[in-house]
Amino acid sequence: MKKTVLLLLMLLGLTLKAQDNKPEVSGLRLENIEYPFPVSEISLNIQGHQLAMAYMDVKPEKPNGKTVMLLHGKNFCGAYWGHTAKDLSKQGFRVIIPDQIGFGKSSKVTDIQYSFQLLAENTKAILDQLGITKVNILGHSMGGMVATRFALMYPDMTEKLILENPIGLEDWKVVVPYQSVDDWYQTELKQNYEKIKNYQLTFYYDNKWKPEYAPWVNILAGWTLNKDYPVIAKNSALTYDMIFTQPVCYEFKNLTMPTLLIIGQRDRTALGKALAPKEAQEQLGNYPKLGKETAQKIKNATLVEIDGIGHLPHIEAYDRFIKPLTEFLNK
Repeated sequence: MKKTVLLLLMLLGLTLKAQDNKPEVSGLRLENIEYPFPVSEISLNIQGHQLAMAYMDVKPEKPNGKTVMLLHGKNFCGAYWGHTAKDLSKQGFRVIIPDQIGFGKSSKVTDIQYSFQLLAENTKAILDQLGITKVNILGHSMGGMVATRFALMYPDMTEKLILENPIGLEDWKVVVPYQSVDDWYQTELKQNYEKIKNYQLTFYYDNKWKPEYAPWVNILAGWTLNKDYPVIAKNSALTYDMIFTQPVCYEFKNLTMPTLLIIGQRDRTALGKALAPKEAQEQLGNYPKLGKETAQKIKNATLVEIDGIGHLPHIEAYDRFIKPLTEFLNK
């Protein structure tokens, strides 16, 4: 009887722990966060700083000779590609997953000028070090803007381009009032667990929460508990300015490689939407419309629309995401 009660108490304790989504302090380079695969890094000299860029290199047991690079979004790090990388590796693809400078396990620096060209160069530096000359690029959200810039800068390296609910399908600055880096910085300093979770719950997951979403809230919220959080906040402000002021939508017509657009149709993401005039707010971030328009701009594009899904298809509806992805990559 005592053993039964003890077992029940242990199970109850584990259940309560599993339901406790409150974050712990995140290290500046997520030193206390375990990634799904071993992490390596390269050293980069950027604007007078010696910085470390982290990445995962997932090698398949039975290589098919092809490589896929997965590029994370603004509010994420490479770890959220774990499921995708595992399945692609099983199919024979080598999978490279970087954390961009300023994100995840990579260095944080508060006094460099961020640009998508810089991020693309850094991304290529990993491939150069690994001796990879051909790559399929998949970018989600902000990663879609990085992937697009990479494909424009290095078309001979880019076999195929995949954009999963990329931001930057429209130029927000033509209707949204400009926010300075200082403005973004002050906003970021006010972030906390409740604000971050509520944002993701509302805009990513249609107010339907699942436990597997918690890590992507807790990493960001854990940073707000770090005594050096202003460093994270400044990086975030600088990259918001990059996203807002450096649109790629005018250059989609210059892409030449086969391109797949995977667009969750519930997505309405648009940077600074709340600051725009009311009549413009209703038009911004209309992904069903933007997906169709972007597919028409890209010469060799295939559009996959995922009904009822928001900004994160590979998290919210994995099976509906991975099927068109693998079919496209295996063509």
